[in-house]
Amino acid sequence: MTDKTFLLIDDEPHITSLVSFKLKQLGVNVITGVDGEQGFKLACQHLPDLIITDVQMPVLDGYEMSVKLRNTEQTREIPVIMLTARGHKLSPQELACTNIQYLVAKPFSARQLIDKARQAVHNTLQQFPPDEAEGKAA
Repeated sequence: MTDKTFLLIDDEPHITSLVSFKLKQLGVNVITGVDGEQGFKLACQHLPDLIITDVQMPVLDGYEMSVKLRNTEQTREIPVIMLTARGHKLSPQELACTNIQYLVAKPFSARQLIDKARQAVHNTLQQFPPDEAEGKAA
């Protein structure tokens, strides 16, 4: 996953630190934020390949941020992985308002999250015609 940039948004420093460390080991550029408002601004500024966000955060929660991202032209197609409390679910109607690809329940393993990240980035590339997908991956 080298040459990819991920935006990681979580208000729990130990999660941000651990996930950032694991992603950087894979060659991923990682940008971090602590709440949905900051995450939205960083997403617009950096246009990451993937956003990983917690659902429960101050200022703007992860779901609200995901809706805002989906409704903004430049961030509309960025895939999102949402970290949730065990048992937290979103309805199909709620998911349709976002670009959330996967819900990952806490506690989670780094391997599980990395597998979902690979799938989310791969799925996004599949949405483009072959020439555009190749350009995006380069």
